[in-house]
Amino acid sequence: MATNPTLQKDMTMKVMSARDAKNRFGEFLDTARREPVVVTKNQRPVAIMISVEDAADTLIPELFMDKEPGYEDWLFGKVTKTLARADAGKTGLHEHDEAMALLKGRLAARLSHKPA
Repeated sequence: MATNPTLQKDMTMKVMSARDAKNRFGEFLDTARREPVVVTKNQRPVAIMISVEDAADTLIPELFMDKEPGYEDWLFGKVTKTLARADAGKTGLHEHDEAMALLKGRLAARLSHKPA
């Protein structure tokens, strides 16, 4: 398995050809559990294999999660309102303790409205 310093300036990654990945699949999986592995075809990068643990720290799970109906509209509305407040200068910062108290209050209110 080779390393390729040209993929990123300061970071070398393990590189494996698609053929080697197929022929040495066990080694490929073991390596991907330790660090990302770039898969090449005709000496060109075509994929990256990462562990499930590493994927959990990315946006990948969100891409595959089923969203509740109306989620996209809700999110769009939240972002639109936040941008409008920022444009109008109606945003501010809270001290940590105050922000945590506000968050706890919102969560408690939301949880008290949910059926058991």
